[in-house]
Amino acid sequence: MNRSFMQKEFKLAGEGAGRRAFLGLCFLVGFVILLFRFFDLQVLQAETMMQRARQQHEKIITLDSNRGAILDRQGKPLALNLAMPSVYATPSSIDNPTRVARQLARVLSVPREPLEKRLRNKRDFVWIQRKIEASRVGRLNDLALPGVGVAVESRRFYPKGTLLAHVLGFAGIDSQGLEGLENGYDKHLRGHVRQVVLQRDALGRIIIPESRPKPQPLSGHAISLTIDEVIQYIAEQALEQAVRDTKARGGAVLVMAPKTGQMLAWALRPTFDPNHIHHASPEQWRNRGVTDPYEPGSTLKVVLAAAALELNRVAPDTLLYAGDGEVPISGTVIHDHEKAGWMTFREAIQRSSNVAFVKMSWDLGSEQVYRFLRTFGFGEKTGIDLPGESIGILKRPTQWSQRTLPSLAIGQEIAVTPLQLLTAVSAIANEGWLMRPFLVREISDHEGRSVWEHVPHIRRRPISAETAQTVTDLLVNVVERGTGKRAAIPGYRVAGKTGTAQKVDPETGTYSSTKFVGSFVGFVPAEDPQFAILVMIDEPQGPAWGGVVAAPVFRKVAEQTLRYLSVAPGEEARMVASRSRPALDGYQPNWE
Repeated sequence: MNRSFMQKEFKLAGEGAGRRAFLGLCFLVGFVILLFRFFDLQVLQAETMMQRARQQHEKIITLDSNRGAILDRQGKPLALNLAMPSVYATPSSIDNPTRVARQLARVLSVPREPLEKRLRNKRDFVWIQRKIEASRVGRLNDLALPGVGVAVESRRFYPKGTLLAHVLGFAGIDSQGLEGLENGYDKHLRGHVRQVVLQRDALGRIIIPESRPKPQPLSGHAISLTIDEVIQYIAEQALEQAVRDTKARGGAVLVMAPKTGQMLAWALRPTFDPNHIHHASPEQWRNRGVTDPYEPGSTLKVVLAAAALELNRVAPDTLLYAGDGEVPISGTVIHDHEKAGWMTFREAIQRSSNVAFVKMSWDLGSEQVYRFLRTFGFGEKTGIDLPGESIGILKRPTQWSQRTLPSLAIGQEIAVTPLQLLTAVSAIANEGWLMRPFLVREISDHEGRSVWEHVPHIRRRPISAETAQTVTDLLVNVVERGTGKRAAIPGYRVAGKTGTAQKVDPETGTYSSTKFVGSFVGFVPAEDPQFAILVMIDEPQGPAWGGVVAAPVFRKVAEQTLRYLSVAPGEEARMVASRSRPALDGYQPNWE
């Protein structure tokens, strides 16, 4: 009996020990699992968990950074950045959107309804109004509106207003380059974005910090231009006066250093203020210097004269017969301004004889005329560092009619941009070398260290130095004795050519009898050209001759620029003032 009882007790004790061991093992396994989970969370997934925690308690907004400055060749600022306040809100923190919207609308001078709709959208973050006037910030702070804050952003500012507007272009609200150099060099000008961190409370609402260290953005690269602010001002003032006096539709004045291709000035009318781009239209901000080709008229005779001289088809004293000043072409008649009879080739250019140049073009032939036009850069881009450049219009000889060749002789049936024409004539001034024009000469990082520098680039050589010198002498004769007398500057030898072109009427498809383009292109001093200038006046009212409306503008710009650059009259041209010296020599050209 006792033995049976004891056996039973031992059995129960054994079972109890087994259960305790099993429970202990379970606890041990659970502890190991918890320990492993703890290790996994705290060590293996530490970074992931911290990131989730930050996401739960922080809101990151991205703000645009400072764009690099744009400077003229003397280091004068043309495009800078201003610190501008922007207003944002956290709708999830706003209990009364109607009241807040009403107060914001009053301070910001905007409609209330769109603001209220935005505030009712219960998002974590919305912009209310970006880059506002600083005067409004104080009024906002006085209101102490819940869920409304101010962040500082960067806004593009053009201190010279309309000066060089078409070249500079403009940047958008998010500091992205949209037009001009701002667009073409956007990847260099843009800096690195910066981020601002906002805190969330336990309910997930954004808490606007009173003060928090703001990381400074890394500014974009600065670009230094070949443009000289003073020469640019001279060109703009002269063009503005000419357009106003002639009641013209618009115009252009481009100034180039022919030995390097550097652009010294680029003035267009109509113009716009890039600080107030919302007041302008694409018609105003389009850069017609590279986008809008036009028929050049008699200015194209410079290139045809160079071709005839290079091929030894004529010499300055070669006699040409212009007859009664008329030549029949495919049922129409090309006229001279007056009957001339026999004249030398020098006199043909001096008088800008259409008949003489038509006959000369017949002698040259279609293939040679086309070849020289292409060699001088027509029908192709100049390669300037600006977006939107047009190649112009130059048909292949297989597409020509019987009238095309004589039409080309007087600058018709071809369309060129102002820059193409200036670049071609600059080749005459540069001993026959055709340069690639450019606007940006250096790029520097945010610490002022140069990271890139432009090296002048030779595209090709259309004519020899001897031919270029002969053409130069002929163009000097045009200014001293011919149609370009109003471009003459006392004490200097000026080389240039006038042009007057009829515009095509888009409604009739024929040449208009009332709409013209008057132009003048030339360089000075002729013996050592320091700059070339193209003047184009679009649809002047009244007299439209290039020698009347454009040549005086050339003289005004050239005369003041010579004085500014201290180029002494009557001597071989040289830069005396190193302060303003464009780097026109001493370069190592690249070859195509």
